[in-house]
Amino acid sequence: MRSINATLSITLDGVVQGLGRADEDTRGGFTHGGWGGGYNDEVMGREMGKGMAKPTDMLFGHRTWTDFITAWGNATDGNPFTTHMNAATKYVVSRTLENADAWQNSILLPGEASETVASLKAEPGNDLTIIGSVALVRDLHSAGLVDNYTLLIHPLTLGTGTRLFEGPAPLTEFELTGSVTTTKGVIIAHYTRR
Repeated sequence: MRSINATLSITLDGVVQGLGRADEDTRGGFTHGGWGGGYNDEVMGREMGKGMAKPTDMLFGHRTWTDFITAWGNATDGNPFTTHMNAATKYVVSRTLENADAWQNSILLPGEASETVASLKAEPGNDLTIIGSVALVRDLHSAGLVDNYTLLIHPLTLGTGTRLFEGPAPLTEFELTGSVTTTKGVIIAHYTRR
C-alpha cells in the first residue's frame, strides 16, 4: 500500500492560498498572492530536495495541476525541481477534466477523490506526494487517507485567504517526526498519522 504525503506552505493564521505569485490564486478577492517568495533560502531548498530524492508519484487536484503546467510543464531551465516535476508520474483528480494530456506523464483519475485515490493508494507503487491542492487534501484528510504532512509554517499572518481547514475536520492525531527552522524563520514540520 502506498502512503500519501501532503506538503503545504501555511501562514500562522492558517492561510494556504496564493503562495507563489500575485496572480496565482485571486479567488475571493485575495490580494496577498506571492507571500511566500521572500522566505526561500538554502535550508528550505535542501529540505524540499530531500523529498525529491525518493521515488514518489505526484497527486494533484485539477486547479493546481493546471497551474503547475504553466510553472513547470514547459520549463527547460535545468532546475532539479523542474526535472523532477516533469519526469514524475502525475495523477490528477478531477470530476470535470476530460483528459490529462496537457502535461507529460499525467494520468487522469476521474470521479470522487476519496474513492479514486483510495483505490490508487491500495495499489502497489511509489508513495504519493501532494503539493498544494488544498481542496484535495481536505477531501483526502476527511476520508482518512493522508498519512503524512510536511507543513512549511511561515512567520506571518494575512488575515484573509483560504485556510487549510475551513470548517470542521475529523479528529485526527499526528506525531511530530522532525522539524527544521530556516534562516528566515520558516518552521518545516513533519507529521505522521498516529
